[in-house]
Amino acid sequence: MPKWTTGDIPDLTGKRAIVTGANSGLGLQTALELTRHGAAVVLACRSAERGGQALKAIRRAVPDGDVVLGSLDLADLASVRAFVQEHGSALDLLVNNAGVMALPRRTTADGFEMQFGTNHLGHFALTGLLLPALLERPGARVVTVTSIMHWMGRIDFEDLDGERGYRRWPAYCQSKLANLVFAKELARRAGGRLTSVAAHPGFAATNLQQAAPRMEGSKAREAFYGLGNVLLAQSGAAGAWPSLYAATAPAVQGGQCYGPRGPGQSRGAPHRVRTLPRAADAELGRRLWEVSEERTGVSYDVMSDT
Repeated sequence: MPKWTTGDIPDLTGKRAIVTGANSGLGLQTALELTRHGAAVVLACRSAERGGQALKAIRRAVPDGDVVLGSLDLADLASVRAFVQEHGSALDLLVNNAGVMALPRRTTADGFEMQFGTNHLGHFALTGLLLPALLERPGARVVTVTSIMHWMGRIDFEDLDGERGYRRWPAYCQSKLANLVFAKELARRAGGRLTSVAAHPGFAATNLQQAAPRMEGSKAREAFYGLGNVLLAQSGAAGAWPSLYAATAPAVQGGQCYGPRGPGQSRGAPHRVRTLPRAADAELGRRLWEVSEERTGVSYDVMSDT
């Protein structure tokens, strides 16, 4: 297959998209390219200040682009519902991109462990509440961003919130495996009424790696991760390619995952990639789905009515 580039993104005029975490990194690059190719894009951001800066940057790059800012805190289910109330009209594309990584133990506004609550439960609730808007549009897609770290993930249903013993990296891997399981289970349940896929960026230079050290005031660790981004990582723009491919390429298949084609899926042009086999297990998907509905109070019943 020829190497894919953002030049291969089709004309998206008439399409409407929401990108979570669009204020920086992969989300900003994803939103920028979708806007550049004609989509009407909502930047779903927690920080009004950083979201406003991203909005200005995209408008500078694409002066005639249709892009607006929306307030969304995935760590607060009330914020998720308020966002959908304001921006939940007919929708062609949802990119579940926002995330936190390897934080010291924190809880969300609803009492969930922060990484599982933000990365998975917040997006589960958002997608479910936007489902009627997605089902209005033929060919609608949901792209959920996972991580190569999902390979080391295990979903501990007996201690999802790390109350018995919290370790930041296993908690992150758990949340990223949950993203992948969710994408596959949504594809299974949608039955072709929309396309649900996962994507991961490989090793991309973003501010995500340095957020936890910055929170803890560890300048040494912050510098270490920053150096790793400079020496080893591909750019944030290249890291967004798998998400953009998953969101726009005609060949994309529901239930699959797209990532870099290079060694160890760490860098390179996007294509379909192998994932942890148990991520496709239907029983795991069912159990995660039921727990997620119970915790968020969000049901996907609309799929059974269409």
